[in-house]
Amino acid sequence: MKVERVPGRGLFEDPAFICEDSSLFSDYSTPIARFQDDITWLRPQEICPSPALFPDNTNDGHAKQGLLGDCWFLCACTILLKYQHLMNKVIPPAQPQWGERGYRGSFLFRLWQHGCWTEVTVDDRLPCLSGKLCFSRCQSPTAFWVALLEKAYAKLQGSYERLWAGQVSEALVDLTGGLAERWSLGDCGTEEDQGRESSDSDWVRRRRLDLDLLHAVREGCSVSCSVHSAPGGASELGQFHALSVMEWVDVRTVERGGVRLIRIRNPWGRRCWEGAWRESGEGWNSLDSACTLNLLGRAQEAEFWVDETEFLLQFDDVTVGYPINEEGHLQSIYSGELLTHSHQTGDRWVKGHSAGGCRNNSSFGSNPQFWLRVFERGEVLVSLLQHRRYSRNTGHHYTQSPEEGSSTTQHQHYQAIALHMWKVEKKCLNLSGTLNSPPCASTHCHAYEREVVLHTHLDPGFHLLIPSTFLQGGEGSFLLRVFSSSPTSLSAVKTPGPSLPLVTEGEWETNYLRGAWVTGSSAGGSRNFPSHWQNPRFPVTMGDNLAGSTGVNVRVTLHQNCPDTDLQAIGFHLYKAPEGQEQAVSTVPREEEPVASCIPHCYTQAVSLACCLPPGAYVIVPSTYQPDSPGQFTLTVARKIHR
Repeated sequence: MKVERVPGRGLFEDPAFICEDSSLFSDYSTPIARFQDDITWLRPQEICPSPALFPDNTNDGHAKQGLLGDCWFLCACTILLKYQHLMNKVIPPAQPQWGERGYRGSFLFRLWQHGCWTEVTVDDRLPCLSGKLCFSRCQSPTAFWVALLEKAYAKLQGSYERLWAGQVSEALVDLTGGLAERWSLGDCGTEEDQGRESSDSDWVRRRRLDLDLLHAVREGCSVSCSVHSAPGGASELGQFHALSVMEWVDVRTVERGGVRLIRIRNPWGRRCWEGAWRESGEGWNSLDSACTLNLLGRAQEAEFWVDETEFLLQFDDVTVGYPINEEGHLQSIYSGELLTHSHQTGDRWVKGHSAGGCRNNSSFGSNPQFWLRVFERGEVLVSLLQHRRYSRNTGHHYTQSPEEGSSTTQHQHYQAIALHMWKVEKKCLNLSGTLNSPPCASTHCHAYEREVVLHTHLDPGFHLLIPSTFLQGGEGSFLLRVFSSSPTSLSAVKTPGPSLPLVTEGEWETNYLRGAWVTGSSAGGSRNFPSHWQNPRFPVTMGDNLAGSTGVNVRVTLHQNCPDTDLQAIGFHLYKAPEGQEQAVSTVPREEEPVASCIPHCYTQAVSLACCLPPGAYVIVPSTYQPDSPGQFTLTVARKIHR
């Protein structure tokens, strides 16, 4: 592997994703490892004379797969090219390009990870073989948005090799921040399969495709299809390949019948279909010539037509991405209704504490629990998204998943997860009684997926949500998201924590601090947002008043002063103040990690944290989750000063 240098000085070279093997490979287990000594890194101006991010013709901007097995990622990129507001979210516009003033050899991207948009900056040195891009590119050889976005995504994942095989649904969520679901094109399963479903095991039950269901959202949703084995119409495809569905149309035949035709794009950049509706296929004889010419004219390079019967026979499943409008609201693929309300919160399963396993286990009730309050009847989607685990074991299937590798290797990265919901009376909970009754909604089976989605319609009231892994003791972090057509709130069910000694066991000093989050000035939101440091900041000092003590017992409580109907998601962080600057709260470095935190942000009247801190000066930063969320609060700091 060689690094080529561009003439001139001052061009950015990314120190966090260097042009070496560590950025290309994770364990040298995929076919690209054979090119290890031949890959060079070139900037676009070394590859062609007039590079640009995007071509003049949109069709020339479609992705074309190279040596890397990331068809799943390229299928997801199709939605960005279709909708400019989604593209602008991922690739901020007006970035200086080659030959323009301000060009420094770097580009900024935004990718959605773990509940928030993450900025990823990369330099524009790209992997090449014999002076040409060896991984993904645009159909136009002078356009580079695909190659640079692929590099940013590889940086986020740790290496290019970690993009070898994956799920279209995961890439869609990472590129849009929305939701995606996989639907089966096969039959409903054998009797043995259905028996497995009832056992609540890791068998995955997916909805069967009904394109009529998507009629209301066909213009805005993203659809892709995949094959798990070589289909009869395209033996060239081999196993585990994903393709993009560009459109589907219903047309009349010359015999007054009807046929549904589906236009599909192959990310390889070439047509490879030998079915009845290939360019010179016999299927076109059943349509009048004007209709034939119109449909064939729509098929660009790498695109072909199939009828619905052939589609259902030759492909194994589809992935449907939810439409997202310019305001960032999802549109339900079931009803077409806008889901204008959303919430999210994170937690984790901890072995021996909160990893209770599935409902087959008596410990199920120890799993994390959440209140979902519905204020008006409406459509609700609840998503459970687990964070990916990377195994360090070597072997051929290190990063493979069902679309480009063994279907069993998905288990290396994900737990089998599910989500169950119970309707409860008010906010009172008899947990054992509730869990012994059937849930009002669930994702049914535990699935080895990064994300599972529960869809339902709910009446006003409180609902208990319990996310779980199938195996008891299975550890991992997760994100819970709610999208709804009517107002809702989401908060964690508070579990009893280790209590501090009672006042009778010692003397405590309590201070009450009052403040406010003001829109535009002091409502900066959580640490996910650059404006976090606009929040109110309170200096506190922990003195060592206990002989022989190594720290100070302290309880911090943040109480928001508002009725239950107006609750914000709240939390706070404690930072160590710089030495000698105890009162200068503005001097806490922005990159400083908190020494203690009360998160995730919860929709509740008060959140509290008990901890033991070394003596010294600290700064408490209370916040709402979203910026510009106004409100008043009281901060209570209780410190034990005598035994």
